[in-house]
Amino acid sequence: MNEQILINVTPQETRVAIMEQGAVQELHVERSSNRGLVGNIYLGRVGRVLPGMQSAFIDIGLPRAAFLHVADIWAGQKNGDRSADKSNAQKPIEKLLHEGQTLVVQVIKDPIGSKGARLSTQISIAGRLLVYLPGDHHIGISQRIEDEAEREQLREKVHALMPEGEIGGFIVRTVAETASDQELNADIAYLVKLWRGIVEGSATAAPQTLLYQDLDLSHRVMRDLVTADTERIIIDSRETYAKMRDFAQHYTRSSVAVLEQYAGERPLFDLFGAEDEIDKALHRRVDLKSGGYVIVDQTEALTTVDVNTGGFVSGRSFDDTIFKTNLEAAQTIARQLRLRNLGGIIIVDFIDMDNAEHKQAVLAEFNKSMQRDRTRWTINGFSQLGLVEMTRKRTRESLAHVLCESCPTCDGRGEIKSAQTVCYEILREVMRSAKSFDAREYRILASQTVIDRFLDEESQSMAMLEDFIAKPISLSVESAYTQEQYDVILV
Repeated sequence: MNEQILINVTPQETRVAIMEQGAVQELHVERSSNRGLVGNIYLGRVGRVLPGMQSAFIDIGLPRAAFLHVADIWAGQKNGDRSADKSNAQKPIEKLLHEGQTLVVQVIKDPIGSKGARLSTQISIAGRLLVYLPGDHHIGISQRIEDEAEREQLREKVHALMPEGEIGGFIVRTVAETASDQELNADIAYLVKLWRGIVEGSATAAPQTLLYQDLDLSHRVMRDLVTADTERIIIDSRETYAKMRDFAQHYTRSSVAVLEQYAGERPLFDLFGAEDEIDKALHRRVDLKSGGYVIVDQTEALTTVDVNTGGFVSGRSFDDTIFKTNLEAAQTIARQLRLRNLGGIIIVDFIDMDNAEHKQAVLAEFNKSMQRDRTRWTINGFSQLGLVEMTRKRTRESLAHVLCESCPTCDGRGEIKSAQTVCYEILREVMRSAKSFDAREYRILASQTVIDRFLDEESQSMAMLEDFIAKPISLSVESAYTQEQYDVILV
């Protein structure tokens, strides 16, 4: 697939862009002041149990308490007994936890918006080839390995390599498909030793202690993102390149050959056009090559995607034009979901199609384009209203939430009150003040656009108010005010 991974490193931030066929497919940003928490293991303390929500708030030392649902409490973790887990799954949370109790928990979702981190007591530690499940004895195989005989062979191989007396389980990752016994054995030994260290640390640690922190972004690239299709990993930091090379030599030897240090004068992301892609990914509108366009709106509850033909009129008929636009949009939307890291409920409004075959073809193209996505997703097809409903797992903030903040002028609404609306608010405020206070004069402080409107279009309204209250009204421009800000001063 001609995949390249670009890694841009500064003391404050690490950015990773995954390129395919010259286009950015995924972006990952990690800031030193705000590293992601997913995968971290803490010794938490139960702060509050909520029977009505079957949940508990767990204090793990973050500004906001983390959230643990009863479904994420794995009761069989101490002895690897899955039957115990099933029998306890029906127990209410107040029977499983109590305030002040300490327990080992792992972050499975970063804090998003006003919500705290999501936790689980089923610990999983990712290695290069395997994921270790200390409290489970099950050996699972990645769904991407489809051949049933190969799945069974891998399961038997891992089972044979497990240390004697080890009750933990493993999930075999896709990259383990071609791994040797020696590589698998090394991964097992590393993960088991790591878990034993966490257990020993939890025995003496105080509550809210971080027991294990997941790898930083540059090292997670080596562990999670490199595939057989990766041709180059280009790093623009000598220090990071050396660390990644050392990590690769110990854990991912096949990746050493694709590591490259970039020493050019031009910034790495500029050279490959990734900087422009980041900027475009922060805009609502995404233009299609055909002339159509897609509008992406992210809200608290869901993300909506609207497809429009724009200036595209090619095709034998209007139906043909719509069909071609929707096909191109299906590919673009799948890429934008990865690029922007949009998760949760997503509603796609393709242009209405009367032809049932066209609908099926667009849906098939959408499913095909989503196959590249590493994040779990489901597409439910067209609803009765003609909308495509889908979900995409959300484990971290979207790109816009990482890089942007709410506009201080509109407070995130995306709109501001017109100058005319503000003028009428001010006139009402002056009238209200005149009824309550006996001032000699009223002075209006407002932005330039509002004052200009009072001097022009609304000058007659101002004169009528002065006559009505029989008091002079003066105007003054306050350059620091936004269009919606104003003050009425009583003199």
